[in-house]
Amino acid sequence: MNLPDIGSLSINGAASTMKAAPPPSIAEDIAQADTSDRGMAKLKTYAQSLPYSIEPNSRMQDMLDFIVTRILQCVEAKDYDPGFVQWDNMLTYWTMLKYPMPKEKRVGLARVYYHLGTTPGMPTHIVATCAEGFRALTRSKKKISIQDLRLPWKPVYKILSKDLFLTRRQFEITQTSWYMGYFADNSRRFFHPAAVDEMLATFLPHFNGTNLDSVLSTQYYMLTFLPLTHPQSYLPLLFRLWESVNSYIYDDRMLQFLSRLVEMHVDPNVSDPAKIEEIPDDARSEDEGRPDWSKDDCYTRGRWSGLFSDVGIFSDYEWHLIMCKCLATMEIPLADGGGSLTTGPSADKEAGFEIGRVPKPAWRIASLAHIIVYSMAPDSIPSPPSNMPTPIATPFGTGSSTPHVNDAFNLGDYLSAPLGRAGRGKFKTYLGGSKALDSLAKLIASTESFFHPTNSGSWTADLSAFIKYIVYDFNKRWHEEQDPECKTPRNRRLTRDMKRELVQCLRTVALLAMFSQDSTTVSNIQSCLKSMSVMEPDLILFPILERAIPSLESLVETQRTLAVIKALGAVAPALVCRDVYYPGAKHLINILELLIPGIDLNDPSKTLCTTAFLVEISQYIMIGDLTGSGATRATVDGLGLNGHEPGASPTNYLRRKFTETLPTLDFTKSNHEGIEPGQERRLTKVEEDALLRDATGAFADWVASFMRRVIQLFENLPDERGDGTSSTTEIQIIEAVAGACNQVCVHLSEPLYDLVLNIVYDYATTNVRANAVRAIHQLVECVTNANPEKTLAKFLPFCVQNIYLELENGASSVRTTSTLSSSLPSDATLHWNLAILRGAMYNDGKAVVKYRDELLSLFKLLHERTLSKRGFSWSGKLLSSTLLTLTHTYPLENRFVNPDEWESEDFRTDHIRYWGKLYKPEEVKVSWHVPGDEEIDFALQVFKELVEPTLKQLNQLLENGVPRDAIWRNNFCRHLTLVRNAFSGIPSLAKEYISAEEIRHANETSDILNEIPEMIATVESLECGFPLSDPSDARYQYITSLRRQYGEFLHRASESLLKQGEENTLDAVYMLIRSIRTYMLEYGDNRDSYYVQNDQFNTERSVTRQYAGQKVWPRAVFVRRARLYHSARLRWNSIERRRGPLEDVLIDDVLQWAMWNYATVRESAQSLLDSLSAVFDGLRCRCLPTLYKALEPGTEDDRMKGALWTLNSSIFVKYAVSEPTLATEFISRVFACQQNEKPSIQNRAATLADSCLNSFVEPCFFIYDINNKAVNRSLRSLECILSSRHKDDRLVARCRDRRIQRIEASNKAIENTTAMILRIAKSSKTHWKYAIVAVRCLRTLIRRDVPLSPDLASYFMERTHDVHPSMRYYAQRAMMKMSRYIKLRTYYRNTIDLVLEQNHHPLRRRIDVTSPSHDFTREFLQAFRKSLDVEKAVREPLLCDKPATGWLAWGETFDSFLLPPTDNAAQIWEPASMDAISAIRTMAMDTSYWKRLSNHFSSENHAETISQDNVSCVKSIFQLLGDKPFDAMKPVLESLLKDSDKNKQRGAAELLAGLFGGSKHWPGHVQQHIWDWFHPNIQKIFGQSIKTDTMLIWTSFLEYIFYNKDPRRVQPLVDYLLDEYRLIDYNGESSFDAVKTLCFFRAFYEELNWKFWPWTEDTLRLCWPEISSEHDDVRAYVAEYLSFCDRVKWSPRVTTPTPEVVVRECRISPIDQDILGSRGYFHREHVLELVSKFKIWREERVPGVRAFQSTYDRVGVTVCKWLWHLVHDTHAIPVFDYLLPLMPELFRFTEVNDNDELSSRASVLLVRMCGVTPPLSIVNSLLDSIFDAIHNSPSWRVRLKALPLVQVFYFRQMPVISDIKVVEILEVICKCLDDDIIEVREMAATTLSGILRLSPRRSILTLKDRFVRSLKVSHLPDRKAPTYNCALRQRHAAILGICALIDSYPYTVERWMPELITNVLAEHTYDPIPISTTVSKCASNFKKTHQDTWHEDSKRFNEEQLASLSTLLTGSSYYA
Repeated sequence: MNLPDIGSLSINGAASTMKAAPPPSIAEDIAQADTSDRGMAKLKTYAQSLPYSIEPNSRMQDMLDFIVTRILQCVEAKDYDPGFVQWDNMLTYWTMLKYPMPKEKRVGLARVYYHLGTTPGMPTHIVATCAEGFRALTRSKKKISIQDLRLPWKPVYKILSKDLFLTRRQFEITQTSWYMGYFADNSRRFFHPAAVDEMLATFLPHFNGTNLDSVLSTQYYMLTFLPLTHPQSYLPLLFRLWESVNSYIYDDRMLQFLSRLVEMHVDPNVSDPAKIEEIPDDARSEDEGRPDWSKDDCYTRGRWSGLFSDVGIFSDYEWHLIMCKCLATMEIPLADGGGSLTTGPSADKEAGFEIGRVPKPAWRIASLAHIIVYSMAPDSIPSPPSNMPTPIATPFGTGSSTPHVNDAFNLGDYLSAPLGRAGRGKFKTYLGGSKALDSLAKLIASTESFFHPTNSGSWTADLSAFIKYIVYDFNKRWHEEQDPECKTPRNRRLTRDMKRELVQCLRTVALLAMFSQDSTTVSNIQSCLKSMSVMEPDLILFPILERAIPSLESLVETQRTLAVIKALGAVAPALVCRDVYYPGAKHLINILELLIPGIDLNDPSKTLCTTAFLVEISQYIMIGDLTGSGATRATVDGLGLNGHEPGASPTNYLRRKFTETLPTLDFTKSNHEGIEPGQERRLTKVEEDALLRDATGAFADWVASFMRRVIQLFENLPDERGDGTSSTTEIQIIEAVAGACNQVCVHLSEPLYDLVLNIVYDYATTNVRANAVRAIHQLVECVTNANPEKTLAKFLPFCVQNIYLELENGASSVRTTSTLSSSLPSDATLHWNLAILRGAMYNDGKAVVKYRDELLSLFKLLHERTLSKRGFSWSGKLLSSTLLTLTHTYPLENRFVNPDEWESEDFRTDHIRYWGKLYKPEEVKVSWHVPGDEEIDFALQVFKELVEPTLKQLNQLLENGVPRDAIWRNNFCRHLTLVRNAFSGIPSLAKEYISAEEIRHANETSDILNEIPEMIATVESLECGFPLSDPSDARYQYITSLRRQYGEFLHRASESLLKQGEENTLDAVYMLIRSIRTYMLEYGDNRDSYYVQNDQFNTERSVTRQYAGQKVWPRAVFVRRARLYHSARLRWNSIERRRGPLEDVLIDDVLQWAMWNYATVRESAQSLLDSLSAVFDGLRCRCLPTLYKALEPGTEDDRMKGALWTLNSSIFVKYAVSEPTLATEFISRVFACQQNEKPSIQNRAATLADSCLNSFVEPCFFIYDINNKAVNRSLRSLECILSSRHKDDRLVARCRDRRIQRIEASNKAIENTTAMILRIAKSSKTHWKYAIVAVRCLRTLIRRDVPLSPDLASYFMERTHDVHPSMRYYAQRAMMKMSRYIKLRTYYRNTIDLVLEQNHHPLRRRIDVTSPSHDFTREFLQAFRKSLDVEKAVREPLLCDKPATGWLAWGETFDSFLLPPTDNAAQIWEPASMDAISAIRTMAMDTSYWKRLSNHFSSENHAETISQDNVSCVKSIFQLLGDKPFDAMKPVLESLLKDSDKNKQRGAAELLAGLFGGSKHWPGHVQQHIWDWFHPNIQKIFGQSIKTDTMLIWTSFLEYIFYNKDPRRVQPLVDYLLDEYRLIDYNGESSFDAVKTLCFFRAFYEELNWKFWPWTEDTLRLCWPEISSEHDDVRAYVAEYLSFCDRVKWSPRVTTPTPEVVVRECRISPIDQDILGSRGYFHREHVLELVSKFKIWREERVPGVRAFQSTYDRVGVTVCKWLWHLVHDTHAIPVFDYLLPLMPELFRFTEVNDNDELSSRASVLLVRMCGVTPPLSIVNSLLDSIFDAIHNSPSWRVRLKALPLVQVFYFRQMPVISDIKVVEILEVICKCLDDDIIEVREMAATTLSGILRLSPRRSILTLKDRFVRSLKVSHLPDRKAPTYNCALRQRHAAILGICALIDSYPYTVERWMPELITNVLAEHTYDPIPISTTVSKCASNFKKTHQDTWHEDSKRFNEEQLASLSTLLTGSSYYA
């Protein structure tokens, strides 16, 4: 081997300073690009940030053309996998390089991806690739818009609507629906707005209010497809539908939609109707029309001014609905125990699981916040500014809502006097002049108490997230509107008043929740505080400081300390960023000093919080003393301080100024007057700077204290474990502290850096602590990072000297190799110094290279002398760190300013002005370390003089005859450690090149099978800063040659150790596997992994982000970005690695180790194989044969186990099973494992079989037969843009031919696999576990594109009655799948039908709807009740199984069926499947088959209902064979029917249901034959034979029969059920007969649903009189039926049921017109009848123990159940229309004391009612009915129940209750304060306090005055006086009112409160009970709620008041 003469290379370099590499030259086409081109400008900043030149844009665009051409060629050749998938990956890698993609190529590619992904039948993984690719291409709204790209919407809709809902026999759930939803969501902005009408015409007819699935799916289609730009035509429709549906899922989706809408439409131009005409309409599907409905009412003529309405884009009515949903969303439980929570989740239980298969909506909390913020605008008259910490009671305005009292007052003015409604103002005012902001303030005020930590629960996280999103979105919008390009009209933008009011509104609740114990809540609040501190820093910083400083100064509970430290971290920008808040910085030093004790080993949480704060702070500042700088003196002169105050120094003057401006709450100037703490003495910027400069004098002391605290923590670390590791907590603490030290050290001024360096040096050189070795390494590394040159100069001589000394004295001389071996105490000094030296090697190779001679000698000595495991390991790490520092390319520093600024004189003397500086990308200068010649020479010298000789020693150790004892093992391990670490230190030294021969070899042995070489993606290497990249360079040749020797040695060692195979070689094997990992993987980006860097970049951005859409960032973010870009280029060069013969044999070696004897070694090798597979193509194919061989019989158990573990890795099992040509052998090998009976091997084999099945998918190649014209068109249009240089039609033809060959090979392989598995499955030797795997595989192999073989069909038939239940389960499902596919192939018209599973049944007809009307709908529904005219039904399609349209609107057509002709022949199936059907027939004609099957169906189990799988299996057989097997089955069935046993009855029901299911389309005479047999049995089955245990079985039978079926198909059953229903005796002796009939009847009407409409009224007429039945369970069925009738009879009230009319009338009808008919009309007459009859029944009622038997009670319970069902229904709105007339009676029910069921049901119902949002027009009536109960009920218990209901209803429906009604509520409650009953008075007070929190402030002040005056005029006479009780009651009422006022402000102290408490309440402390107890309870509550903020609240009281309060609370001066 020729080696370069390293000695001849110059090694005399210049003095090393930490200087960056010179800037690179930038390619001309990048440097001179048009600056207006955002993409090129961005690329230029990237190019400038790297230390090397990058490729010109022209070259990379050519590469893009090549990649795109390959994608097009693959698509054209239909080479989707592997071809298209590979080149799509290449495109992803190309985008990482940040070169701009020209718009026309982006548009063309997006179009190709869209059409390809929406091609029917496309494999799911290709759809996923297309969906992700499309999203990436179209994500940026600036790069691509609808002007550039239009797309058709129908392709997505067709696939989605077909795939979303499964049939009963479908069980294969794919992700197709999810990806189609994802496509629709991301492509909707490219759907033409002119398509809106057609979309609505398509979707709306499918909306059926009686079926929740149809409601949710139609809503999903509308909200996902409808273009957002022009919603004016359809938005009113969406709101009308929304308010009529009670569903949580519906709310979620709607809120997400509205949140997107509001943001888009702050720009009025978006919705301009003129734009519809301007956008080219060139992307229609073939069947896509453009109906143009009249929109004159919403598209105004003249200049378009946007969608703006009362509140944002919403009307007041819509806004109130949104705010009601917002309150409901919070799910806050009140004192009702959560009874009034929204009932939507209960209603959603009716929905099927399928709607969950589409993408979930965004979190509703985030959506609501978004809606509120983007609806804010200066749209009204502002209220006077709010100066409260939180505007608890937002002023409703100065208008009519504000109550006031007359000036005159007399004794007659009792509490029950009305507050008055006469207004004093003309206009209503709103907080900040914004209605949306005002609504938010009310919402926050209403929920304030739920933020408090003592009142927290599951809702607190939601509430805290809500305010987090509010301020985040507000901040985002605020900054968007500062942009000159902002499109929001100036009169609609956020104002400064709104911003300030918002912060004041949210501040108190944020400060309350700050102390929560829930981590999620605290995290949310931190984020909220950060955003608010950026918005209004003066309002946030001072309250935080006021809470923080006392908590940090004194010992308080840990939780509180943590909370304030986290809060300080959150407001860091306000503390240090001068641009955010100029005066904030002066408080920093004080905070830092208080945080020193936060570094505490005994409190890890506090330490982590403190270090996080320090990192946050120190990344924005320079830590340097400015007190002696010239700038300070100049400032002092500027302030005029010199010589003007004799005897007073400028410093003392400044300190006095600082003290004056410290945060204090001066309550003599009330906070209510608009003066915030610190505001009253605003200093100038010059004064602020002077104060801050003076404060920086404390930095030196702080830094010294901080470093000593850190050292103290490291000293006290616990001892390491025996294996040299520490606990996770300690590692976290060390890393966190080191991270803080690193940031602090980097930002130290020169003098302070020297101070820290000396402190660390003094400690490191005078101590040795075995427990802190890792810690000292990290600490020295921090110091080195800031100045490597100084650190090395100080530490290196000391460390080298000590290491020599220690080694001479025998340190590390005891040979050990095990990782578990403990280090000796005598080695501690050596390890300590090695750790220090390794830390000092960090960061600058130019500083290191000056010590090359000392270091080289040291490395040699260490290698020679360190014999212990830890000694040679740390020596190797030292070598590795040194080489990395020398040869790697990395940024040298990440300070907060550019290097030139850092070095400038201005910065050094006045750095405080730079604090918090943010940069634009182009302003950042990154200084890089680039290896120079001298550093490379030193690295090569190390290899020449140390590594190469060591490698020779290693080779000698492998020679024959060398004894392999412990010394050999130690030598092997330590030599190999050195070599491994040396090579791991040079991953980016020499560039790897792959020769043409190696590429050819790689393609031939690739894991990509049967592909032409041109379509196997390869990468062209790019520049990424490799120092040695010239293969002709002697240095390059030397290092690559040496590396190759290293690889060859590893192979030799592997072979040698495998042969040796002793246990004592374990350590050597571990080392060998690690070394192979280094050789194979340590290259390019492995040290700077792109994905790790990307995560760190994103984390750094999220931590430093001040607002969304931020363009300027701290410099460190851009340094990280540059590092990320560098690693992306390294990643590009590491994608494809050379795999030559040496790499191949090393892969073989690793595979052998993966099957070795020892499990730990196997795990290590298997992990390495996983990693290698991601880098080396061909590994899988190479390894599989060896792994298969290891599964052969006779293989030793450990090896077999290793092979099974390895195969179970996803890299092998997914690959082998998903490739048909490999699957045959793989699966056969898995089945062969059953020969080894060892349990551990069988467990592994079972796991492998499961993994195999999870990756095994049904083969289907239909996609290659589908020709998508849209794909072809998009290919042609994109080809025109690309350069013709890469085009090659012959290549496409070759690719197509190879793809055809591949499919042929796959088909042949699948046939072989099927035959092989079937053979195994049938074998009697196959174990049952493997037989189950076999049947599952075979089920998967049933294909829709290939008919089933008769052998397979008969096998499945046999297994349907297997003894094993799992076997039967899978066989039945196979039968279902098989029959579905036979039916599909028989009835399909084209290939698309096959892939979408669309069959065109010959009896199905499409009926045109020519004249839709309500009469037409009625006739359509009435037809279900009429008897079928058989002769007519054979000719005309009269049967409709699934009425899909017509409820809301009729579509153009609907599907109906003909009745099969009476004399028609049996069904003829596709010829290709006749053999399989014949095989099934043979078995099904045998009675013994049915006997065996029925034995299993009727075996004993706990099932209460029939099994769908059993029924579907029988149905499949009869569907395929017709009635032929019936005669064979009949005796078995009749036998089961005769047996009354529950299990036998279930078996009979399953056989019978399958028979009827399969007979649906049999010829008429055959069906008649079946009915003739069954008809006599109906009465027996459903009448005589039914028992309690079989009732549910036959109910489920009926549910199956009637599901999605026209009732006329089963007329005999319908007739029987109706006859039975008519004959029910509701009051018979036993309820069972009635219950049985009602249960069956319920199955009938629930499954028919809307189809039951024609029977509704008649059947209701029969059961209504029985509402008072004697039997509870009978009445329960009646209640359910009453609720069902409401839903079925719900009918929209549009004039014509067509989509156009529905949309138009929803838009133009008055808001109070019930256009959707959702109110309660149907039962109104019944309700009025009840109201009149209840009076009679009440009088007839017999009280006492027999009360429950009275008609009054029975009907009462039934009514409560009925209304309960309604409240929990999707259609819950009618409940209010029924409740209103019944409300007085419901209140009477609640006071019944002799029927607990009635009273509790009525109480719960009244509360649950509040969980539904009522129609706005009915709100006042509901309140009036409650008031009526309070005023007029003779029973005080009713008043006691009604009062809390007022509060609950008020809280839940607050947004829709008018101001006047609020005043009326207060009037009613105030009257109750004067009630005779004390319980009522106290409840009234509780209710009053709750409502006052949200009431107008003036009403509060008015009430205060009234209560005080009432109190003053109340005189207590002598106890014996007749007026005593009356006077006591009046005084108690006034006291209760005052206490309610105080309780209504639980967390603040109003200015009127101190006097009220201490001068008014305190006087009555010793009044008679109940006054005294009320006063003491109020005082106690006050103390409890104000203790957290007492330091602040106490300042509201003067000394005298505090003493009085203390006496009131404790009887002694507690507060004095």
